[in-house]
Amino acid sequence: MKKIIGSAMVLCSILASSSAFAWGLTGHRVVAQIAEQHINNKTRKEISKIIGPQKLAYWANWPDFIKSDDSWKHADSYHYVNIPGNLNREQFNTALEATSEENMYKKGLFLINELKNNKSLTKEQKQHDLYFLIHILGDAHQPLHVGRPDDLGGNRIKVEWFRDKVNIHTVWDSKLVDYENYSYTEYSNLLDIKTKDEVKELQKGTYADWIYESYTIANNIYGNVKMDDKLGYRYHFDNKYIVESQLLKGGLHLATVLNDIFK
Repeated sequence: MKKIIGSAMVLCSILASSSAFAWGLTGHRVVAQIAEQHINNKTRKEISKIIGPQKLAYWANWPDFIKSDDSWKHADSYHYVNIPGNLNREQFNTALEATSEENMYKKGLFLINELKNNKSLTKEQKQHDLYFLIHILGDAHQPLHVGRPDDLGGNRIKVEWFRDKVNIHTVWDSKLVDYENYSYTEYSNLLDIKTKDEVKELQKGTYADWIYESYTIANNIYGNVKMDDKLGYRYHFDNKYIVESQLLKGGLHLATVLNDIFK
């Protein structure tokens, strides 16, 4: 009975924090699968030394799953960065650099540097760094994970999604992706159809550039939704291709970062 109660408590904890799962289970796996399709052979070999033959998509949601473990509570802030709305690029850069060390941007930079340059890491440390990096790069492409502090990235903006009472953050985390009803392998294969030249163009930029692009999309999201809006077919149609573009870019950018780390 104690085991049953304990399992139920863990499940409730996971469900309670599910609104903060950027891209949901499917979206994060789409990003990881696309990345896997664009890492080079050397990167693949080095990653296999860390996680064995398992796919990147298998670990893509690990940083969300461990939210039920109090020993990882300090990592909650790794999933987002809060920036005031409607800043120009110069103002955004200043605000981003002024943020605390424990956020999606600063932690992402830290993980990249540590995996690339710290040769004394244990295998377990490398695993945890890699799991978080896979996930954080996905988070960085969900626009409302570059949200505003006063509404917790849209979590406080209550809306209806086909009569389901949610918030706008949840709509962008999972509802728009899950509405397509694809498995993550189906979705990644449908999105990953760019030519080599197109892929190369999409992979350009820095981590800060990619976050800024999410930030500009977030500004548009905020500008086009208000409390208690009823969202459905039209909202899906208007935002479907933005979501898909961000999933694709997330995967391609993750592959770029991994190839650079393990070159």
